[in-house]
Amino acid sequence: MKKIRELVSKYIQKTERALAEIEVTQGLTCVDDEKVKSVVEQAKSYLEDAKYYMEKKELETSLASVAYCEGLLDALRLLGGVNFSW
Repeated sequence: MKKIRELVSKYIQKTERALAEIEVTQGLTCVDDEKVKSVVEQAKSYLEDAKYYMEKKELETSLASVAYCEGLLDALRLLGGVNFSW
């Protein structure tokens, strides 16, 4: 259980840092800028879910939430819609 908690904490911290420095690029994707911003907001929601479930000690759900958040952010980065580093 402790190992999962450490993993979840690591993912959450890394994702918080990426979201703090994220920049939406303008006009470089075929996806509307507002849609990119919408996906960033959804990623933030998954991060908040991860923190909530970590506090509730539902670590598997927390891990899944933060991993989904990271997947959304990676997809946006690969599309050229945002800039950040892990």
